[in-house]
Amino acid sequence: MGKGNQEMDEDDLLNIKNHEAIDELEIPDELPVLPLRDTVIFPYIVSPLIIARKKSIKLIDDAILGKRIIALIAQKDAQLEDPDQNDLFNIGVAANVLKMLKFPDGSLRVLVQGITRIENKKFIQSEPYLVARIKELKETYEEGIELDALSRNVSIQFQRIVSLIPHLPEELQIAIMNIHDMGKLADFVAANLSFALDAKQEILESLSIKTRLEKLTVLLNREIEVLEMGSKIQTKVQSELGKNQREFYLREQLKAIQKELGMTDERTIEINELSEKIKAAKMSDEAMKEANREIDRLAKMPPGAAEYTVARTYIDWLISLPWSISTKDMLDINVATQVLDEDHYNLKKVKERILEYLAVRRLRQEMKGPILCFVGPPGVGKTSLGKSIARAMGRKFVRISLGGVRDEAEIRGHRRTYIGALPGRIIQGLKNAGSNNPIFMLDEIDKIGQDFRGDPSSALLEVLDPEQNNSFSDHYLDVPFDLSKVMFITTANYLDPIPSALRDRMEVLELPGYTDEEKLQIAFRYLIPKQVKEHGLKSSYIAFDENAIRKIISDYTREAGLRNLEREIAAICRKVARTTIEDIDSKKRRKRRIRISKRTVHTYLGAKKFHSEIAERTRQTGVATGLAWTPVGGEILFVESTKMSGNKNLILTGQLGDVMKESAQAALSYIRSKAALFGIDEHFFDNMDIHIHIPSGAIPKDGPSAGVTMATSLLSLLKNQSVKNDIAMTGEITLRGKVMPVGGIKEKVLAAHRAGIKTIIMPVHNEKDLEDVPPSARDQLQFILVQELDKVFENAFSRTSKQKNAGGE
Repeated sequence: MGKGNQEMDEDDLLNIKNHEAIDELEIPDELPVLPLRDTVIFPYIVSPLIIARKKSIKLIDDAILGKRIIALIAQKDAQLEDPDQNDLFNIGVAANVLKMLKFPDGSLRVLVQGITRIENKKFIQSEPYLVARIKELKETYEEGIELDALSRNVSIQFQRIVSLIPHLPEELQIAIMNIHDMGKLADFVAANLSFALDAKQEILESLSIKTRLEKLTVLLNREIEVLEMGSKIQTKVQSELGKNQREFYLREQLKAIQKELGMTDERTIEINELSEKIKAAKMSDEAMKEANREIDRLAKMPPGAAEYTVARTYIDWLISLPWSISTKDMLDINVATQVLDEDHYNLKKVKERILEYLAVRRLRQEMKGPILCFVGPPGVGKTSLGKSIARAMGRKFVRISLGGVRDEAEIRGHRRTYIGALPGRIIQGLKNAGSNNPIFMLDEIDKIGQDFRGDPSSALLEVLDPEQNNSFSDHYLDVPFDLSKVMFITTANYLDPIPSALRDRMEVLELPGYTDEEKLQIAFRYLIPKQVKEHGLKSSYIAFDENAIRKIISDYTREAGLRNLEREIAAICRKVARTTIEDIDSKKRRKRRIRISKRTVHTYLGAKKFHSEIAERTRQTGVATGLAWTPVGGEILFVESTKMSGNKNLILTGQLGDVMKESAQAALSYIRSKAALFGIDEHFFDNMDIHIHIPSGAIPKDGPSAGVTMATSLLSLLKNQSVKNDIAMTGEITLRGKVMPVGGIKEKVLAAHRAGIKTIIMPVHNEKDLEDVPPSARDQLQFILVQELDKVFENAFSRTSKQKNAGGE
């Protein structure tokens, strides 16, 4: 198989002599076909070929012994090692084998010269090589000015290309000027330039000289454009390199002159200033080593380099961090107690924990900061408590919200290889604080997420571990930073979403919801003075009665925290502010301040938003009041039961979870098994359907704690006895009638207290949880501790109802 070789000597390249002798050669009708890869041979052009395949070597050997005339046809796919008849173009050239040279590896180098264009009419032999019946093609010639112009333009273009390509010999320009035959000129140009195989083949197949020159003109124009563009790029690069070398040389000369004169340039001054700042920052050894390394790189880098800004920004971050800057703790426990009491009412457990930490710090100076987690419903003061702790200890306060954070880089930062990389929010917070021992609050840690960008909660494992955070490594800094002096405080509404490994690293302090009495005290101590001041009022303009605040708490808010209470107080202040301005504008003289009383609350806030449904709903049979825990505090819920004719179906509605559905089934099974003891027909369920519904159907509900409430509701329905209207209950039940302990007792008791419940039935094993309930709520409630359902039923039903039913029977 033949492959073109452009490395030929000048005699071979320019050998277009003896055209008359070539024209006199007689072309046989049948010729052996030599397939060509990546090359096209043109008439009258001498070209070297390397022959390596056995078939092709056999063909050349036979041709040398014969007339030396062969057919050269290009193959369509250069990758084919053994092309057949369908893999070759139809048009090629008949060529004369001028020379042959054998190499030691068995391959041949031959020199061929094209004779004329031929067309392959039919292959008549495939072994030992291809042989085809061919037809000699004649080119067409049309005289005219246009043809002369085309040939002259091609000649000029070719000379221009030769001048732009260094490896082409200048003799080609002389050779092209000596070719007067237009067809031979076109073939000569096409043969000596590196066009694509398809483009060369198209020129070879063009029998019209005019068409051939037109196609060649297009190719030459494009080639000139590419070469000129490359020349411009090369000139620009050389110019830029020369400019940089010149600037470098001049800069070095300037340095030498300034050194002799005792002067320094701005860049040197900048580098020296950065070095001084690094020393003053008192970094760790690892950070100092890295900063000095970056300074050395910066000094060797031209200011215009892309890496210059990156390195400078990195050094600025290292310098600006508080490696050795700490605020002095206020360790006076009495002062701290006063500050905490000024800002927050009650919250004894949290305050005690902070005071204990201060006491230990006075006894032992070097102590790792605690990692606390405040858990409680919204609005109870978790975030503001962090600010108060910082004020009590005399520390800086930093807060970042983790709600919705899904990228690990938010915590650890991005590596410096990324464009616009920055440290994580932990390091950024410390820089903003300006000290290495602030109170650092990670708000809403239970709402942190994760996706394909990483798991931020896993990154927090190192931050919140006292054994590891003394060498916290941010991806951007890539040097350890000591977080052991930082006091981390996290906040959450509930613990369940927090990964167990992260939860294990934190000391959990629960902040319960406030009782009505606590809300009353907080309103008069904090909320009312704050809102009066924020609305531009004075104590001489407005006053709140105690009963008015109680009415707002009971009729206009129902929450564990204080946010809605503060909003309602703010709404009243806005209306009073408007009334005050209107009186001033109308030049009325105010005789007395506006007093907000229980009777006038609705004037400012409209109709009450909440009302007690307990007394009304529990007068009916089949209704019992239960207690539920939610992420925002406790709530009361009602369980309603009804019966109808049917076929032993238990219908459960109210968007109940699987656990709650199983509790309902267990309650029904227990009552059916004890029907005789309760005075109920043992076959009551045979022709009956029972429907249990828990209102607020849009809210999902689950958990086992409504078991006793469901059982009481069912028994009330079946015995036609109403449940006491001031009693609520909670507890899990078993098929044996046992009452099992449940969680969230503190929140449930506070919810019952807010709703006006007087008595709570709860598992005996939950008695210990009553210690967490504020005395102001606990002392106003009666608690009935039970172990069995029978005890629940004994205390749940109204005696008057029993007497009426007994009399009726």
